[in-house]
Amino acid sequence: MKVSDAIRNRRSINLFDPAYKISDAQVHELIEAANLTPSAFNIQHWRFVWLRDAAVLKQAGEATWFQPQVTDASLVLLVCLDLKAWQKAPERYWANAPQDVATHMLDNILRIYDNNPLLERDEAMRSASMAAMTLMLKAQDMGLESCAMACDERRMAALVNLPRDHAICMVLALGKRFKDPYPRPGLLSVEDVLVTDSF
Repeated sequence: MKVSDAIRNRRSINLFDPAYKISDAQVHELIEAANLTPSAFNIQHWRFVWLRDAAVLKQAGEATWFQPQVTDASLVLLVCLDLKAWQKAPERYWANAPQDVATHMLDNILRIYDNNPLLERDEAMRSASMAAMTLMLKAQDMGLESCAMACDERRMAALVNLPRDHAICMVLALGKRFKDPYPRPGLLSVEDVLVTDSF
């Protein structure tokens, strides 16, 4: 599938076919694609929690205000971000780079992130959000549909025992659509969203 087709055809699906089962190989393929997403300093802040157990999914449904996607979708992923990924063996992010490049990038990581919790969170959120979009487009390419959702972050964090140095980005539901969505409700024009040089 062309990227432009995946972008055009991807919709937020509210009703998934609960009979469709996703394979472990498909999940692996999706995560592999997400791992190719660009990230700040190649830190790859994203962490995906596969919500699989029926009891966990029931509680996750409650934490997403009983939206049916969570209990009917074939795959539910909690997209998280590791806020301290920059501190955790950062040399691995540049293991295949020339030594001088790796040294330069590691020095920059430590200099820029140290004592900067706002940047730490913002960069991780941007990276995890981009990974989620990559995952949704890959799903579209694989003939799957997706829906990104917010959640009650405190309840979801408690449910998955989220580490204190992590945060939640979004919930992703993926699977086969149960029925077609209604037409796009309305898109802003290019003129509405594109500003040149200054507001």
